[in-house]
Amino acid sequence: MDNTSGRPVDNSPRDRTVVVTGGTRGVGAGIARAFAQTGARVLVCARRPPEVTLDGVEFTPLDLRDAPAVHAFFDALPRLDVLVNNAGGTPYRRLADADAERHVRVIELNLVTPLTASLAAYEHLRRARGSVVMVGSVSGSRPSPGSAAYGAAKAGLENLARSMAVEWAPEVRVNTLVVGMVRTELSHLHYGGEDGVAAVSGTVPLGRLAAPSDIGAAAVFLASDAAAYISGASLLVHGGGERPAFLDAATADKPADKEE
Repeated sequence: MDNTSGRPVDNSPRDRTVVVTGGTRGVGAGIARAFAQTGARVLVCARRPPEVTLDGVEFTPLDLRDAPAVHAFFDALPRLDVLVNNAGGTPYRRLADADAERHVRVIELNLVTPLTASLAAYEHLRRARGSVVMVGSVSGSRPSPGSAAYGAAKAGLENLARSMAVEWAPEVRVNTLVVGMVRTELSHLHYGGEDGVAAVSGTVPLGRLAAPSDIGAAAVFLASDAAAYISGASLLVHGGGERPAFLDAATADKPADKEE
């Protein structure tokens, strides 16, 4: 129940319009599907269309780095209730193996484009008293060798969301999903084959990588009335995090071997 009105809380964004950037595959597709299952009108935008049709989801081609095109896309919408800034990613690239300009492109995609989309969507969201969900990463709060620019951008994204939540309150709520390792169609590029995925899954306290649907369910929650008093928050969706390496390396406090 709503503590102030006595009315039941609507726990899903039914009858709302939701935009998911980069929502054509992987985590983004999982988020788009989750919102579509609630009955929301869901639009995804990316440079390329989805390889697999997403039921109940509309696609618009859009380069999120093209600010005028982004503004035109949002201006053309009749309404908007939820913006999920999911578009992002990075190739494996050590800092000294590329010039600064290449790393800047990663920062642009993962930090600047969510800001661009949020600003373009602001008036819609303000009128609807809607919400923004940023898709962050655990890479923003720990060292990220091989993806340092990505980690720096995700750290900035989380801070941006906190500031945005204060500036845009009370009309617009802004939160971040801090996402851990997810099993997608591109997992082999990060972890190797099935043996690699299994080995990496063993480092997660819950014993598996997230499914895109896990991230989708968390995004739906943050955008719902059930989260009406949550803003400026970072929700960890990482299966319990990572077991500290020193615990396995230390020789003290180990369980005694069982006697035969």
